[in-house]
Amino acid sequence: MTPFEAFAIAVLQGTTELFPVSSLGHAVVVPAVLHWSLDQKSAAFLPFIVLLHTGTATALLAFFWRDWWALACGVLGIGDDDAVNAARRRFVLIVIATIPAVILGFTLQNFVRSLFATPMLAAGMLVLNGFMLLFGERLRRRSGDRTLSSLNGWDALAIGCWQCLALIPGLSRAGATMVGGLLRGVNHSDSAHFSFLIATPIIIGATVLEARHLLGTAVPPGTFGLAAAAAVVAGIVAYATTWFLMRYFRNHDDWALNPFAYYCIVVGAGALAWLKFA
Repeated sequence: MTPFEAFAIAVLQGTTELFPVSSLGHAVVVPAVLHWSLDQKSAAFLPFIVLLHTGTATALLAFFWRDWWALACGVLGIGDDDAVNAARRRFVLIVIATIPAVILGFTLQNFVRSLFATPMLAAGMLVLNGFMLLFGERLRRRSGDRTLSSLNGWDALAIGCWQCLALIPGLSRAGATMVGGLLRGVNHSDSAHFSFLIATPIIIGATVLEARHLLGTAVPPGTFGLAAAAAVVAGIVAYATTWFLMRYFRNHDDWALNPFAYYCIVVGAGALAWLKFA
């Protein structure tokens, strides 16, 4: 992996992890279309991915630090009763929404790994992701305008089940959870807020799961330096992306997912054509 490829993937990760366009799909399709020589089985690739995820998770923790501070205070019982109860309730919802992806991801991790070698599948799933976003946007207009504070356990479980779709490269975690929120009647801004909150433990969990494979692995010299620099880039881009998206969803509540849907359909279809005929 060249330094250019490393930083390009870092920018791609920091952007597409939070945009509803599938970071996994782009990570599979883009190198295949551009004919990058990335060996995902090499000793240098795993620490690179681990640190990229660390950068993204750090950005989310930094952006939503007030939420996580309130949750920590609530769990520890610090503050007045109303604040503690509200924080504990939100913490339980995050746990409920995280459970389905943890169970399914752990159970199917070997199968999911095999999908990384199929760019055609990822490109096709990008197209499907676009239609999923359009589907959520269309049905959302028939439902209400609930906020994050109105979520209950069944809402969190439903959103968590939608999150499981992101195990397939090309289907966006952010997109799936936002669609899940919209179908429960939650507005775009609060759907995105909850999506980003439940992304943090998922990303951290995936990072820890991958990091354990580094034990006893002979990593080529210079790998961690390049990976650390790329992680900083991914974190900065992820923070800026989160800042943009939270304002974007707040100001475009009527049609916010449509541009991302059209993008996925065009890019996915174009990648399919390129991979098949180029």
